[in-house]
Amino acid sequence: MSTHSATCQCGQLTAAFDGDPDFVIVCNCKACQKRTGSPFGTGAYFRKSKSTISGETESWARKADTGRALENHFCPNCGTTLYWSLEMRPDHFGVGYGSFDTSLPDPVRVIWTEQQHPWTGFPEDWPRFEKGTPET
Repeated sequence: MSTHSATCQCGQLTAAFDGDPDFVIVCNCKACQKRTGSPFGTGAYFRKSKSTISGETESWARKADTGRALENHFCPNCGTTLYWSLEMRPDHFGVGYGSFDTSLPDPVRVIWTEQQHPWTGFPEDWPRFEKGTPET
């Protein structure tokens, strides 16, 4: 039985995950801002081996500011970007936090703070990185 499931706006594209995500992050990069239409994106990262994706999907690939590949997977009906794949984390899917109807763990770090809007704020105990997450 899956612990968490995420859906696009129209419900055609779904993703189910066994167990909690390995980690959750808040990203302030301009690409996440444009992907979400929000001042930041929040992604929950699950192992692909514990994931079941159902429904039609289309994708769009780009190079991240780090130079590594990133591929967004979205619903061809409603356009929701439900999940993404990262060259940096080949064993994981990142999934939009807001696409879940279940509670997820809190984020563990904030990245790309150099592109953060000055009026946004996060808890002081969350680690912050001016650019992306360090490789370690």
